Amino acid sequence: MTAQTLIIVLLATILVELTVLWYLGERSRKVLVASVVINILTNPLLNLFIAYISSWWVSILLGELLVVLVEGLWYCWFVRRPSQAFVYSLLCNAFSFLLGLLFELGLFYLYPKIVVL
Repeated sequence: MTAQTLIIVLLATILVELTVLWYLGERSRKVLVASVVINILTNPLLNLFIAYISSWWVSILLGELLVVLVEGLWYCWFVRRPSQAFVYSLLCNAFSFLLGLLFELGLFYLYPKIVVL
């Protein structure tokens, strides 16, 4: 995974998650900035883990669950209710994960790898 790919994936994740927060009615600049900051910390780590350590689907799901937990705890500092923080984290990460998965599947089918025997 190149640095350029990491940056593109990070920017896409930030865009998706800010959109989800906005759709959920979050207008606080401090919460929106907190989302960007925590994604800068968690997203590259998770993607590097998946790219270089384990791309097994159980590892990916456990990594995503860890990110949901870390981001939920982070959001607790910026929202009134802890339950709201974890709903934000769960929904943001679920949407960005699913859109990323759809994107990957779409790219696979649009540009299949050529196997040379």
